[in-house]
Amino acid sequence: MRARRTRRTARLLLAAAATAALCALGLMAPASAAGTPPPGANDWSCKPDSAHPQPVVLVNGTFKTSYENWLTLSPALANAGYCVFSFDYGDLETAPIPDSAAELRDFVNAVLGATGAKKADIVGHSQGGMMPRYYVKFLGGATKVDDLVGIVPSNHGTTNPLALVAGATLCPSCVDQTAGSGLLQKLNSAPETPVGPDYTAIATKYDEVVLPYTSSFLSGPASYVTNVLLQDRCPLDLTEHDQAPKSPLVQQWVLNALGRSGPADPAFGPRCVSAG
Repeated sequence: MRARRTRRTARLLLAAAATAALCALGLMAPASAAGTPPPGANDWSCKPDSAHPQPVVLVNGTFKTSYENWLTLSPALANAGYCVFSFDYGDLETAPIPDSAAELRDFVNAVLGATGAKKADIVGHSQGGMMPRYYVKFLGGATKVDDLVGIVPSNHGTTNPLALVAGATLCPSCVDQTAGSGLLQKLNSAPETPVGPDYTAIATKYDEVVLPYTSSFLSGPASYVTNVLLQDRCPLDLTEHDQAPKSPLVQQWVLNALGRSGPADPAFGPRCVSAG
């Protein structure tokens, strides 16, 4: 009995330590904000126009609420003329990736039903940029997604040991996002980028969560895959992982990807402004 209590206490202490570390990195959001859409999102009467024919579904990252994650980008997209939708999923995004991808499938179907659109665009941060690829590849999303834009997405996982610590205590999706995981091996088996959507992956060399930052990048034909390193165009930009969805520079790349046929234009010249 004493041994079981000792093991339970150790697990609780490890969970507390992981949670404290995640909070220190800015990766946890207040649970009280869960379920509240960010400004500009979830007007279910919104109808896409000819200039913005696809509704945009925003998918937040691990331990983030939709409200906090998209506080800046959601109203910017709405002000640009897009119908914007967002949701909280997977117990603060800790559920296994396949389970969260099924939630995304159902949410996209609801958005398409409400708006009358045939396809949606998806913009996701961190796990939210990678997890939709499971929906695309295995759950029928290839015919329903026009653009998939990942902001510092965990496409090939991370070598950050914090992912393993969190995963061992409270976060199955953190295990899935660990470099070399079974989930990622399945997801990144050929074809890594199935035909259907256009893919844009946006990375920063100052990413402290997805390590190395090149793990965000995708393989595929240039006709429908664009990899963006923020510092290639703006060498002084200091954007880090957590603040990337709020970066004015990232916003420009997202709008470029959504506003044209195909993925983001590799030759695009944004105005260099930093969130760092």
